[in-house]
Amino acid sequence: MSDSKDYYEILGVDRDADARTIKRSFLKKARQVHPDVSDDPDAEGKFKELNEAYSVLSDEQKRANYDRYGTADGPMGGGYVDFSDIFGGMGVDDIFSSFFGGAGGGRGGSQQRRAGRDMAISLSISLEEAASGCKKTISFDRLAPCEDCGGSGAAEGAREVECSRCHGTGYVTTYQRSIFGQVQSSSPCPDCQGEGTVIDHPCDMCDGQGRTPTHEKIDIDIPAGIATGRQLRVRGYGEAGFRGASCGDLIVTIQVTEHARFTRSGDDLLCEAHVSIAQAALGCEIEVDGILEGERVQVSVPAGTQFGDVVTQDGYGMPRSGAGSSKVRGRLLVRVLVDVPTKLNAAQREALERFAEASGDDVAHKKSVGDRIRDAIDDMLD
Repeated sequence: MSDSKDYYEILGVDRDADARTIKRSFLKKARQVHPDVSDDPDAEGKFKELNEAYSVLSDEQKRANYDRYGTADGPMGGGYVDFSDIFGGMGVDDIFSSFFGGAGGGRGGSQQRRAGRDMAISLSISLEEAASGCKKTISFDRLAPCEDCGGSGAAEGAREVECSRCHGTGYVTTYQRSIFGQVQSSSPCPDCQGEGTVIDHPCDMCDGQGRTPTHEKIDIDIPAGIATGRQLRVRGYGEAGFRGASCGDLIVTIQVTEHARFTRSGDDLLCEAHVSIAQAALGCEIEVDGILEGERVQVSVPAGTQFGDVVTQDGYGMPRSGAGSSKVRGRLLVRVLVDVPTKLNAAQREALERFAEASGDDVAHKKSVGDRIRDAIDDMLD
């Protein structure tokens, strides 16, 4: 966002204007400059500027940042981040093109079904959030039921009347001459967009559609154990239907980000833990961090464990998704890494040499008494 632009001036509203006033002014100006309805060669640039202003002033957090710092991103140049991580779905330009050129807009657009379409977005969450479940606030743009007319598309006291052009059929018939003779074709009525009725006094806010472009924020619950690719359906938060018809749904596709320590395989989690050669040879108990906050897991490493062996601990993996199963968890798989020391003090070297001798192992070098004395002095100095 550029801090050289006065968004209030672009929208033609006072700095203390409420959300309703901002939206009404935006829609009024958008109808004048949108490329689908304007002959102005600069219409596309003007609409983008208008939409930029509205996208800031219609969002409480962005507007607060803009009022205080002159930029929607806040003082750090990126301090505000939507939780939605929106990828895909209808873009803002698609939404407004649908509004100005679609069913009920009175602009001669193509026929669309009355019910609203489903919309889709993608939401990224951490593996910890997937393990524990969480609530997320998502933000997105959509055609929502008009607040002024309650979605009916009619101004106060208005009513639906039969379309005079198609006489209520919703279709008009045209005739064209061709080499095969006269060809008859039917198409949706451009006046009523195939509805068969028109509103004698349409709502000023939505131009008779019963829906307006809106920036939404909603909270959704993410169940524990959810995996990448799982879709959550939020009923009624897709595109609003035409003149009071049902809304579509919002479909949220979950993306679980990769974790620094854990690798997920279904309901199982794989991590790594380091042990010494003595612990691997003799066996030991170690403690590792679990995926849930504050969780510590006791893991038994059996004697004779080799580098790369995997120790399994049941009940400390990911919760199993599904009704009534969130308390049932998969396995924690701990891959054991045996650390070979790179520097030995005199006592450690002597112990290992005795071990090698008892095992009948040949070692590359046995230190003399003088070497051991020097090592002992080095250890005292360290």
